[in-house]
Amino acid sequence: MFVMQPVLEIRVPEDFALWPIVGAEPHGFLPLSGALGPGEVGTAVMSIAACNDAVPEAADQAPRPASSLGAFLHGLLALDDLFVSGGLRVTDTSTGVTLVPGCCNGLEERGDWLDVLDGGGWASFGHDPSSLAERRGDTVRLTVDAERDDSPVIELPTVELRRLLAGAERTWPASSASPPPGRSGVFRSVRPRSRPRSHVRWPCPPELS
Repeated sequence: MFVMQPVLEIRVPEDFALWPIVGAEPHGFLPLSGALGPGEVGTAVMSIAACNDAVPEAADQAPRPASSLGAFLHGLLALDDLFVSGGLRVTDTSTGVTLVPGCCNGLEERGDWLDVLDGGGWASFGHDPSSLAERRGDTVRLTVDAERDDSPVIELPTVELRRLLAGAERTWPASSASPPPGRSGVFRSVRPRSRPRSHVRWPCPPELS
C-alpha cells in the first residue's frame, strides 16, 4: 500500500511568540489536511510567513511595518509569488520506505509530479536528500536520495501514482478553498506550477547549500 501526503517543512524563527503554535522539530514536516487543529494551523501560517519574510522588490509595494507582527507578515501579505517549503511525501507501507521533499523544494512545485506521468518522464524534488521520480514504462521508480548508490527506492504503477496525486489534492484544503475577497496571494502560492521556480525566499541552511 502506498500513501501520499502534502507536507509543509517547518521553519521556526527563534523565540517565536506572535501567536500559539505547536511544538515542531526544525526542518520537520507537518502533514496538511482538513483535520489540522488551531495550533497546527498557527504553525503552518508561521512557517509560510517565515519562508517569505522578505522585503518585496516592487517599488509600489507598501513599506514594511514597524510592528513585530506587521513586519513578520509583510512578505506573506505583499508578495505575489510565495515560496511554500515542502512537497509531497510518499510512503510504501509494506517496506517502510519513505520519500520526502528535499531542501529548497516548494509545495507550489508539486505539479512537477505530472511531468513524470505526462511530460518528460522524470522530476527531482530538492536536495539533501535529492529525491527523484522516474517513469519506466508503466512503472514509476522513486529514489529517496539519488546522491546515494544504496538509496532505498519505491516502485509503483503509473495508474497508482495518478490516483495518489488526485487523492493528495482532495485532502489539501488550500487546493480547493476560495480566497477571501481582495486577497488571493496565499492561495496562488500553493497552486501547482512547472519549473523553473522564479525564486526561493528562504535560503538553504549553510550546511546544505
